[in-house]
Order: sequence, then structure tokens, then C-alpha cells
Amino acid sequence: MKRYLHAFLLLPIISFAQSPKLTDEMAVKLSEKPLHCINQEYPNKTAHIINTANEVPLSPKDLHPSFYGCFDWHSSVHGHWMLVRLLKTKPTLSVAKEIENILDNSFKKENLQVEADYFTKYQLTTTFERTYGWAWLLKLDEELMTWNHPKAKIWHENLKPLTDKILASWKTYLPKQTYPNRTGVHPNTAFAMVFALDWARAAKDKDFEKQLTEKAKYFYLKNTKTPAYLEPDGSDFFSPSLEIADLMRRILPQKDFVKWLDNFYEKRSLENIEKIPVVSDLSDYQTVHLVGLSFTKAWCMKGIAKSLPESHPLKKDFQKTATIFLNNGLPLLFQGNYGGDHWLASFAVYALED
Repeated sequence: MKRYLHAFLLLPIISFAQSPKLTDEMAVKLSEKPLHCINQEYPNKTAHIINTANEVPLSPKDLHPSFYGCFDWHSSVHGHWMLVRLLKTKPTLSVAKEIENILDNSFKKENLQVEADYFTKYQLTTTFERTYGWAWLLKLDEELMTWNHPKAKIWHENLKPLTDKILASWKTYLPKQTYPNRTGVHPNTAFAMVFALDWARAAKDKDFEKQLTEKAKYFYLKNTKTPAYLEPDGSDFFSPSLEIADLMRRILPQKDFVKWLDNFYEKRSLENIEKIPVVSDLSDYQTVHLVGLSFTKAWCMKGIAKSLPESHPLKKDFQKTATIFLNNGLPLLFQGNYGGDHWLASFAVYALED
């Protein structure tokens, strides 16, 4: 309890500090989290639906030889994304060779083929990791696709069967998705569509981009006075309203986005989403989600601020608040247990980027 209290006592001191940067020292410290857990099979929360008695004995590694670690499939995927991102942007890190060896093992062609075959080999897999895990898989693919490095080209090619499977599933599902999920946890639709749209543009998949853009407008364009004054729920790591705004900034011209945003938020909702999440128990696997909420709020606010004109009052406000959230979340990241260790570092890396 004392260490948690210590972290909270630091908040008034660091809240108005400069925005933290992803230094080499910070990158190495954060990399320790996925480097430790990518090959750690247990504890494990599988999302596999057991359909026959023959599937009962299957271990996480049997089902997913590449993404079996880090407690669950999606956390393994975004842990891999983080390591790719660090190796790509900071190739001289002291742990660069260790990262490369981990990725070489995970991105073996035969292992990734098994990952792809999972979606046809077993029944009831159409909803597996839909759409949170799908989104992180496309983010991982985007990172490899946009990296002009010999190893990245091999890893990207090996990942392709799985990427193609996820992409086909998403293109089938999206037209049938009548309503968005507005939750603050994994099924959040807006978050997933953000990563999918980024991937579509990087891959120059115009059809998927159009499909996502039209669906985003259908879901959110007429949304006004969002009840963000009710956020968050007790285990949220997304702000549902900020995720929507982070999506809409990508698909609307600046003038239209400003008009939409001004109608989307009321004063009481803006005041509420800028409050720091209270994390009462860092050892609780659900409550610790609220640490992640600081990171996702930070990256949404930074992105929204970039999309606003200099004269808009939220531009500087969101920039300042994003810094507060980052300085709040980073100390807590290193004080919990495996409930946060298996996933929070990748959120921090994404939030720290400019």
C-alpha cells in the first residue's frame, strides 16, 4: 500500500512537468515487460471456445505458437508490435539483439501459418479477438510494412497469411455491424477502426478505407452531447468518447471536424474526461486497466490537438492534459504485478510517441 501511496503523492509534483519523452533509457526499461512475457505461457486467459472434447487438452502454445504468451493473444500481439517499433525507431538499443532474436522466433513462417489456420481449423472462431486483437494485428503488420529493413520484409511476408485472414474477416463483418460498441474495454469499435483505417491507408487498400470511413460516419457523424460525464466504468482502459473523436479527426476535413467536436462535447463532459483516473489497487487485474486509461487518453488528446487549428481552445488544453496523463501513468506502470506487466508497456510506448 505504501508504494501506491508514494506514486499518488508524486502526482501534484509531476502533473505540470514537461511532457515525458521515449528516451533510450525509457525504451529499454519498457522493453523488459514484453521481453519477459512473450515466451511466458502461464498464467493464460485463452479466448478459445472449446467446441469438442478433442480440443480440451490443447495448450495456449498449441493453439497459437507465435502469440501464446503475455497472458492473452492480443497482449502478445501488441507486445510484438512494441518490440518491432522500438527496433525500428531505436536500432542501437542495448537490447536490440535480444529483441531481434525474440521476433525471429515468433515470426517463423510455420508458426504464423498455424496462427492463420486457426481461423479455419476450429469452429466458432469468427469472433475470436474481434475487433481489438484484429486491430493490433493490423497495427503490427503496418509497422512491418512501412519498415525498409531486410528482416522486416521477411517477417512481414511471413505474417501475411494471418493478416489476410484478419482482413477478410473484418471486411465480411463490417457491413453486418449494425451498431458500434461504445464500451471502454476491448470491444470498443472506434479504437479498432482507428487502427484499421491507419492500416488501410498505409496498405493503400482503398476499398477497406472507404468501407471504414462510411461506417464511421454512419456510427458517429450525428452524435452530439456525448455523455462523457459518466466515464469511466470501473475497468476502462479507453475513453469511449475520446476514441470516437480520435477516429473522426481522421475522416473529416479540419473545418468539419471542429464543428463536429464542438457539438460532441459539453462543458461537463470535457471537465470529466480530463480528470485523472483513481487506481485503488494496482494488483487487481481489472482495476489496473485504469492505468492504461491514462495512456489512451493521452494519445487521443495528443492526436485531437494536432488536428485542431491554433485558435481552438482545446488545442493547448488537450496538449497540457495529455502530459498530465502520461506523467500519471508512467510511475504506476512499474509498481503493479503481471496484471499490468503483460500489456501496459506497449500502451505507454504508443502514447509517448509524437
